[in-house]
Amino acid sequence: MVVENSEAPETTPPASDSTAAQVLAVGNPMLVALPTFLVGSITLGLWLVDYLPVALPGGLVASVFFASGVGVILGAVWAARLGQSAVAGVLATFGTFWLSFGVLVFGLVNGLFGVSTTDAAAAGSQVQSVQATFLLSWLIVLVVMTLATTRLPLAYTVLFVLVDIALALVLAGVLAASSALLVWGGIAVFGFCLVGAYLFYGAMAEELGGSSAPLGAPLTK
Repeated sequence: MVVENSEAPETTPPASDSTAAQVLAVGNPMLVALPTFLVGSITLGLWLVDYLPVALPGGLVASVFFASGVGVILGAVWAARLGQSAVAGVLATFGTFWLSFGVLVFGLVNGLFGVSTTDAAAAGSQVQSVQATFLLSWLIVLVVMTLATTRLPLAYTVLFVLVDIALALVLAGVLAASSALLVWGGIAVFGFCLVGAYLFYGAMAEELGGSSAPLGAPLTK
């Protein structure tokens, strides 16, 4: 005899599906984004303070910037999967910055942008224009981002402000052809590296069951 079940069909997802959903709903994408961001930043700082030779072989620094961009973009994808739109937007922006910076460095070092190879003065002017345009564009975007994210904990705002200062100093150094300003830009880079390392250490400690690092109250509530 076949007995028909008059109850409503089961709508609760299987336990395995619920577990998968919970797995997707947790995690901290900053654990991927911050260390890869730091690798590119430390390399940039060392370059600006003349620790690395100015005439680098084709793409040494660019390869680090590419790697940083990929890592930060992975963090952005992870954040987007968690529904953290603001975090995903910030990380995607920084990831795109590193990727585009890698393209810029690689192209200039390997002569891919049509820079003059016969006239040194013209080549210098062309490289200066390309670098200044790149830096100014990104500086404007990141200043707007800094102002828009003052609801984040204070440590993140400090990080963004130091990034803005570093870009402004490097831009000024490029426009004025001043190695001193570039060195100060490198020092500012090391400044936001310290903040980034603090954020990463705190996030990792919390993930492993320790206490989270104090981040400070947001400037805007």
